[in-house]
Amino acid sequence: MNNIESEVEKILLENYQKYYRLAYSYLKNENDALDAVQESAYRAIKDCKKMRQPEYLSTWIYRIVMNVSIDLLRKKKRENLVDEIEESAYVPPDSELEVADLLKVLEEKDRTVIILRFFEDMKLEDIAKVMEENINTVKSRLYRALKKLRVNLEPGTL
Repeated sequence: MNNIESEVEKILLENYQKYYRLAYSYLKNENDALDAVQESAYRAIKDCKKMRQPEYLSTWIYRIVMNVSIDLLRKKKRENLVDEIEESAYVPPDSELEVADLLKVLEEKDRTVIILRFFEDMKLEDIAKVMEENINTVKSRLYRALKKLRVNLEPGTL
């Protein structure tokens, strides 16, 4: 195993829970999120030798998790399994359920910015790299998402 492979393995092990939470935020199903993380780890280890800038390994892996999760979600939708997914979905504790319900009002990319910023404690620059977007776009998404969440938190809107 060369140096970059061992670094990828280290990052995967250290951040497993973060990758799982990100996948779960898309898939809303415990087993699907676990599958997405496993597939992401496989792809990261398999393709790490192609990395030209090893300093971006962490954000690169986040991007892989996002893409795998989105691909899996699209596949599920194509197979018309949405009802089955909702029936078998993991129900988090009440406080998490309230947050999950609030995040449902956001578009996918806005929700991703909120999750990466506040639940994964990522810097805006890193979020921009993960999402492959300009930092100003990320800032706009964050502002718009927070404004929408604020409106939905006002009394009588839930």
